[in-house]
Amino acid sequence: MEKAYAAIIEQVGEDLTREGLVDTPARAAKAMAYLTRGYQQSLEEVVNNALFPSDNSEMVLVKDIELYSLCEHHLLPFIGKAHVAYIPDGKVIGLSKIARIVDMYARRLQIQENMTKEIAEAIMSVTDAKGVGVVIEAKHMCMMMRGVEKQNGSMKTSMMLGTFRSKPETRAEFLSLIN
Repeated sequence: MEKAYAAIIEQVGEDLTREGLVDTPARAAKAMAYLTRGYQQSLEEVVNNALFPSDNSEMVLVKDIELYSLCEHHLLPFIGKAHVAYIPDGKVIGLSKIARIVDMYARRLQIQENMTKEIAEAIMSVTDAKGVGVVIEAKHMCMMMRGVEKQNGSMKTSMMLGTFRSKPETRAEFLSLIN
């Protein structure tokens, strides 16, 4: 990866021997590895058996989970927050694990639409919940820094599974709690 960054820097017309750029290919490669560390994680590792018996059958919501990802089309960042809710069915997941699941999928080359679905399906498969709702709101640098160059546009995506899809009142409760 370091060699690839060196080639890119040279292709934009820079001098790799310039003082400020001497170590940039190594730093950029290290940063990219960090920003895409989700590829090195699995759902099982992230959850780490943090599932606990519970007779709670009411909605569990974690909102405003910040996320940072890279658009798979331009390798530019998109930054936002995720809201994740589920209706337990005999077990609950450790609170921090929800944020870690969001982070695992965000730290891959992504499009927001797919990431929203992946997070919802992961929470559903791990918890066997009655339903899962995920809403993600993000600003995309590929839209802000290039192309249309719109600074105030943001994107919202949602995925509703189980009772969040089949019961309008559950969906409405979730959406009212995140607004």
